[in-house]
Amino acid sequence: MPINIEMPKLSDTMTEGTLVSWRKKAGDTVEIGDIIAEIETDKATMEMEAFDEGTIVEILVQEGTKAPVGAVLAVIAEEDEDVSVTTTAAAPAESATKTSASDTASPVAAVVPTTTVAADGSRLRVSPLARKIAAEKGVDLTTVQGSGPSGRIVKADVESAKSAPATPAAAPSSAPVAAAPAPQGILPTVGADDKVTPLSGMRKIIAGRLLTSKQTIPHFYLHVECDAAPLMALRKQINAQTEQTGGNKYSVNDFVVKAMINGCEEVPAVNAAYNGDSIVEFANVGISVAIAVEDGLVTPVVKTAQNKSLLEISQEIKAMAKRARDKKLLPNEFDGGTITISNLGAWGVESFDAIVNPPQAAIVSVGGIIEKAVSIKGEIKSGLRMNIGLSCDHRVVDGAVAATYLNAVKKFIEQPTLMLL
Repeated sequence: MPINIEMPKLSDTMTEGTLVSWRKKAGDTVEIGDIIAEIETDKATMEMEAFDEGTIVEILVQEGTKAPVGAVLAVIAEEDEDVSVTTTAAAPAESATKTSASDTASPVAAVVPTTTVAADGSRLRVSPLARKIAAEKGVDLTTVQGSGPSGRIVKADVESAKSAPATPAAAPSSAPVAAAPAPQGILPTVGADDKVTPLSGMRKIIAGRLLTSKQTIPHFYLHVECDAAPLMALRKQINAQTEQTGGNKYSVNDFVVKAMINGCEEVPAVNAAYNGDSIVEFANVGISVAIAVEDGLVTPVVKTAQNKSLLEISQEIKAMAKRARDKKLLPNEFDGGTITISNLGAWGVESFDAIVNPPQAAIVSVGGIIEKAVSIKGEIKSGLRMNIGLSCDHRVVDGAVAATYLNAVKKFIEQPTLMLL
């Protein structure tokens, strides 16, 4: 029986993806674990692995085309199978369309009646025969425990399972983010020389999430100015030593992240989230690091950051930034964030107010280090100053708590040796 390659659910908020490029073509053989395509999700462009082996006999979704989660992208035939036989498609998936300025191309993909996506979004491993029997018996494969290799669902598993009763689909854990509405007012006439760039899937999600954040989260903002001279002196000393030994080079951002982590340990009420009728205060600190990429912004997470040294944090952020630029970030690298850092200091920005990254309750904004005249014990001297901002969800964090946290971060920046203890 032919095997359908389906659009995977690569993030918790993903409802559709764009087939950026095929790594394999019709007629190619694939092994389990082979990279067969690149998929653009709401968070990043990611590689898609093969979960079955065989020969690709048909590609249904072309490069540059959007398709919903679960849509059939291509068909694989197993060894010794009649490759002239392809899948019997159900009704076309209306949201699988060619990406264009008008975004109105015809449907090109099909959705099979039996799902192969588990409740957590992962792909189920199912043998072709088990898939066929499940379709005939009406068995919901997401409820079947696989006994084959690597949890693969085989014939015996399906035969021992009960047919699934007709029940309404479960409500999603969170509603998909609506696209941002068009701006109010009259748009100037678009001329022939004007550049019109269709929104990518990631850009649409960013727009929708930020709009939702500003509309539904009561923001408030705080700022402090830090004496950055001690941090810069320590960083210079450490980097001079590591340069001689070929060790890790530390950025200012590494120290600020470490200061945030230590601040969360001193003021855990900031490391929290609003949960409807409760507030969740997290035991672990997950730092979502805002990284600029071609299509927007991604926020991979330094997980259980409170247990990591400055060296481990620095190396992990560098590795994540490289994978972000190379479009190699994995879905699980976006999980576990409890507070975000956004640093625009490298662009010469002195201070700014960031938008809270839901469902988190706080985001730290970091400006550049500026040399300016400062008063030190009544004398005007040249000093190095850095502005640190904090945007908070007022449903979770009160002003006094936020101020206590921001001053804790300031303390560690102005006394950086405390972060090395």
